[in-house]
Amino acid sequence: MRIGIITDTHFGARNDNQNFNDYFYKFYENVFFPTLKDNNITTCVHMGDVVDRRKFISFKTASDFRKRFIDKFKEMGIELHLIIGNHDTYYKNTNEVNSMDELVGSDKCNIYTRPQVVEFDGCPIQFMPWINVGNYEESMTALASSPAQILMGHLEVNGFEMHKGHMAEGSFDKELFRRFDLCFSGHFHHKSDDGHIHYLGTPYEITWSDCDDPKGFHFFDTETRELERIINPYTMHKKIFYDDTTIDYSKFDVSDFKDKYVKLIVVNKKDLYEFDKFTDRLLKADAYEVKIIEDFSELDADNVSDDIVNNTEDTMTLLEKYIDQLDVTLSKDRLKNTMRSLYTEAQDLEI
Repeated sequence: MRIGIITDTHFGARNDNQNFNDYFYKFYENVFFPTLKDNNITTCVHMGDVVDRRKFISFKTASDFRKRFIDKFKEMGIELHLIIGNHDTYYKNTNEVNSMDELVGSDKCNIYTRPQVVEFDGCPIQFMPWINVGNYEESMTALASSPAQILMGHLEVNGFEMHKGHMAEGSFDKELFRRFDLCFSGHFHHKSDDGHIHYLGTPYEITWSDCDDPKGFHFFDTETRELERIINPYTMHKKIFYDDTTIDYSKFDVSDFKDKYVKLIVVNKKDLYEFDKFTDRLLKADAYEVKIIEDFSELDADNVSDDIVNNTEDTMTLLEKYIDQLDVTLSKDRLKNTMRSLYTEAQDLEI
């Protein structure tokens, strides 16, 4: 039996930005649901963070979410299992009050706020929702004594990248999950694995941290235990490294930047007139936004990499360095995790 797996859909992301809403549903209507149909998928698991904000959701986002996502599973005869993530819960210390119970209800899908073993075609799978104070003891018991060999959940485990370049620290140790043959998780938006624990990543780009980071969803075969990834061909963020000493920008094709958020990173700008002409063409290409960054005039073009750009602009890196320099008795790993969480929530207000 093959199961569809998707996670961290974050409906309502970027402060209910309509550009992102259109981008999300372009993926669902052109890629996700047609692929489920073509592969005769009858069961799908969502591993948490269905919606973006814990405290509220707009009427428009809620309406689209029900009609264009939740109801679609029922129309296609696909059984949906929703594992509660931290963005789906109203309180941070319990999963009992959550958006899925209020917005969806158990009549349309199966919602998991507590650890539970569910069997698919003879294959038991341990579902593990977001672990917090309210379900900690029950979760630890399930992890220690579960009869299942496979785990699916919304976990925060040390040693994996939350986003590209940002490692999780101060979370659960990998050893806690060693009794399982395979673990699949949502929560971290960058896809990564160590051969045992697999973070499957978001189905699409949500913030600039997702730029140039392939996105998609997965099929899991309960018999062969093979995981297949289906790539989302649609992107939302683009970077241009402008260097007019090597490229003739009068012939540069800007059509690919329509309906995109663009960062124009200036490495070399010798001809100001041609630069102005190029930026004008870029703006007329109907990009949603064009940000011009000119911090690299002292560097050679060959030495400007994505890493340099990301690190230069990366607010989180600066905050972590600041925390490292603090003279405090508190756990700096916990401070960094709290800061990451606050920073991620704040990104909703960028646009």
